[in-house]
Amino acid sequence: MNRADDLPSLALPHVARLHAYTPGLQPTEPGWTKLNTNECPYPPSPRVAEAIRREVGEGGGTLRLYPNPKSSPLRSVVAQLHGLREENVCIGNGSDDILNLLVRCFCTTEAAAGYTLPSYSLYPVLVAIQDGGSTVIEFDRTLRLPVDRIAASGARAFFLTSPNAPTGVAFSPAEIAQVLERYRGLLIVDEAYAPFARENAIPLLAKHPNLVVVRTLSKAHALAGMRVGYALAHPTVIDLLDRVRDSYNVNRLSQVAAVAALGDTDYYAGIIARVCATRDRCIAAFAAQGWFTYPSQANFIFTEPRNARGEAGPAVAKSAYDFLYARKVLVRYFPSHALTASFLRISVGTDDEMLVLQRTLEAWLKHA
Repeated sequence: MNRADDLPSLALPHVARLHAYTPGLQPTEPGWTKLNTNECPYPPSPRVAEAIRREVGEGGGTLRLYPNPKSSPLRSVVAQLHGLREENVCIGNGSDDILNLLVRCFCTTEAAAGYTLPSYSLYPVLVAIQDGGSTVIEFDRTLRLPVDRIAASGARAFFLTSPNAPTGVAFSPAEIAQVLERYRGLLIVDEAYAPFARENAIPLLAKHPNLVVVRTLSKAHALAGMRVGYALAHPTVIDLLDRVRDSYNVNRLSQVAAVAALGDTDYYAGIIARVCATRDRCIAAFAAQGWFTYPSQANFIFTEPRNARGEAGPAVAKSAYDFLYARKVLVRYFPSHALTASFLRISVGTDDEMLVLQRTLEAWLKHA
């Protein structure tokens, strides 16, 4: 064998069949209004840049040294933030790293991982990388939490995104507790957007050792480029994650940036309040023009556009998406599932960015 086209035959069969995760578009040219990847529209705390400058130091000499292998100072800060102990915390290279570790620990062909649909589209990719089995539970349009079906799923581990992606609908701690009391596997509540929500599942950790809560600093803390996330769980689960985790999975600069960000609670409380206020105004505006919009508790909006004739559906949503894209306004469109195909997911930007969106949609209504 000496040809490049023969190389796939060397890969494991399931890897050769794998379809990689498709992230949102990241344009490199200027002029885009970027509302497609749920990034924070505001910069991180000024303390973050200061901490990075201190860590680099004169000449950048510290960069020749490996980072703290367990991100121990950051574990300590996260534990204090949530009223837990360091042994309840694992730090990851973004929350995607944590999700990957969980699949690595708990999913095989025989031990299926479960998740809802629609949900975060990375879950099936991670399961497929592991050559694992999947148990998929479909939402209906009400987005009510299917407690009975999750409890009876038989999955070894079940991923539940709350607030849900891409709808923004959050599930209450009482609903999640109902699942935990009946489900025999590991329930992983992915709380990437929880800082924008009214409630979260962290208080349930004290009573339920089969709960894992996953968080990220990419959204509310404006550190998507630094890649920091963490898991909160029983020490036994954290020990298992550490066994399969890369020794130096979070770099030096990301660690100090995260410590600085988590220490500036007042700054981020202000950012979160601004994002939520903008979100709620936009949801109200969509409702006023008759567009069905889920009650988001995240930093994005999932809305079903209607054209000037009052029509909704996949073709209408695609028309709106294409019109926006042609005018350099980026949102997300998910055509592959019946529940999502009539909707657009719109990240909450600055008020000026949302005004650009509004005016472009008004122009679309005149042309649609």
